[in-house]
Amino acid sequence: MKSPVVDADTCTGCGLCVDVAGATFEVNDDGIAVVIAADGDDEDTIQEAIDSCPVEAIAWA
Repeated sequence: MKSPVVDADTCTGCGLCVDVAGATFEVNDDGIAVVIAADGDDEDTIQEAIDSCPVEAIAWA
């Protein structure tokens, strides 16, 4: 299975990925999105979160 990864150096912590796929992503205490469960949402939902990232900080690994 593919797993989403967040580039912490690029992430701005806007939270759109959490809004779209909250079972997969959260914004940590440093204000950066992190993957909390690679299979938290289905692949289509995770892809929507990837596509919604305004700084393209999320990709498949």
